[in-house]
Amino acid sequence: MLSFLQKLTPKFLYLQKAFGQKKFSLLDVGAGNHSASKTKRLFPNCEYSGIDVNRHFNNDESDFAVMQDFYEMDLTLLQFDAIPDNHFDFIRMTHIIEHLLNGTEVVKDLLPKLKRGGYIYIEYPGDKSTRLPSMNGTLNFYDDPTHVRLYSIRELTDLLKQNNCAIRASGTRRNWVFLFATPFRVIGNLIMGKKPRANMFWDLLGFAEFVYAQKI
Repeated sequence: MLSFLQKLTPKFLYLQKAFGQKKFSLLDVGAGNHSASKTKRLFPNCEYSGIDVNRHFNNDESDFAVMQDFYEMDLTLLQFDAIPDNHFDFIRMTHIIEHLLNGTEVVKDLLPKLKRGGYIYIEYPGDKSTRLPSMNGTLNFYDDPTHVRLYSIRELTDLLKQNNCAIRASGTRRNWVFLFATPFRVIGNLIMGKKPRANMFWDLLGFAEFVYAQKI
């Protein structure tokens, strides 16, 4: 039951929709916080490759052991020759582009790495996040000093369409699993003497937007 619910969370939902337990290759742009181990646990047939600016961002040897490849690079330099073209079934960019001034150029230059018929999922804080209250852990866009630029659904969908992608879904992230769990997560933290975390309110308050597209 736990793994079923985890697959319905935003980070994994569209992987589940696209592939289930079929074999697929994933390029995870932003591969910290043990993302490789978490992904492989839920999708054992995933060929996982990751990109991050620092290989030691909450990763350990167990994470690297399940990776096909790891690319330690600064995305803003747009130097992606080491990554094979026409190779990946899915590119995932979850809360990455808001840290990049040239995020649209990064997306454009990574699209050749995606196979025809492959998918890309991009999630980021939307414009509404600039009007949400400030909270520890980032509820307002400006709570995180490493956020450097806002993006919009229109900007990203136009970019993807111009680069041979069809939009399959887009909008404000409203994940029903997280919405349902919000009061229980908040109460659980309070019982344990912890302050509620900002991301507990993301789906309720519409913090994030997403675009999901397929290369045609």
